[in-house]
Amino acid sequence: MSRPLEADPRPLTGEPLAIDLLNTRWIDAAGPHDLLDSVEGLAIWLDGAPVREALSDHTVTADAATLGHLLRTRAALDALVAAPAPYEPEVRGALNAVLAHGRVRRALGPDTPVTTVEWDEPSWAPAWAAADNWLRLLADRPDRIRPCANPRCILHFYDVSKNGTRRWCSMSGCGNRAKALRHYARHSQD
Repeated sequence: MSRPLEADPRPLTGEPLAIDLLNTRWIDAAGPHDLLDSVEGLAIWLDGAPVREALSDHTVTADAATLGHLLRTRAALDALVAAPAPYEPEVRGALNAVLAHGRVRRALGPDTPVTTVEWDEPSWAPAWAAADNWLRLLADRPDRIRPCANPRCILHFYDVSKNGTRRWCSMSGCGNRAKALRHYARHSQD
């Protein structure tokens, strides 16, 4: 009998798949963490909503190959969030190398178009899906891909607020800390 998965320990979940992959690293009072530092952590991430939604028709195994592909993809995404567009060839090349392991096939089914995604190996599925999701975010609203405004936070988010002014990974975490610091600074000067 398999052991039930532990709860996802990350402070921010539910972002689009590419950003959710970036957010597998975080810092809290206990220090830095990396959910993808083990196959067990990978299993927790694969069980998350963004992955389940992106790969709903596919079974993905938490194994060393899948983990290696995801770490490679996360490194490519890290380079992209750190570099302004237009991207240098080596920055683009890292993500394009991941995308080269999959392809989208379109065909006409009995009554509707059918889109199928194929990968070189099933272990590439989550990495390729995250890279593909990044392209969709860039095509939609690249200015909405943002780092948290807290300089000690390494999380990112996709701002879906109506006016596009979200600044914090979470208002209950980094946002409240910033408000408390401002309040303390104002009142300590009195």
